Amino acid sequence: QMQLAESGGGLVQPGGSLRLACAAAGFTMDYYAIGWFRQAPGKEREGVSCISSHGGSTNYADSVKGRFTISRDNAKNMVYLQMNSLKPDDTAVYYCAALFGVFRLCELSQDKDMDYWGKGTLVTVSS
Repeated sequence: QMQLAESGGGLVQPGGSLRLACAAAGFTMDYYAIGWFRQAPGKEREGVSCISSHGGSTNYADSVKGRFTISRDNAKNMVYLQMNSLKPDDTAVYYCAALFGVFRLCELSQDKDMDYWGKGTLVTVSS
């Protein structure tokens, strides 16, 4: 069974950092672009960042550019999201999702294109 599992969420003060991890089980990530999406209370889900299957291409939402960094380690079947300079507006449940296709890159506005989803991890930025 193909599964994604997020970890690394928690409570952090404004200006702090967290690193989220996305682990794949039941399939190899080598053939998938991996995206991070988030959903804040009362808001629609939005795309945060995506990385292509071999890490050669990335994209970011304007709201996180310069603060968040996506990376992957295909040998470990893992994708990471390093989040720095966190703001209260970053509070949300963060999901990772997989899009089949070598060298493809997720369209951050098209979450319905994604093939598999994790269950999410909660990030709360508050003093």
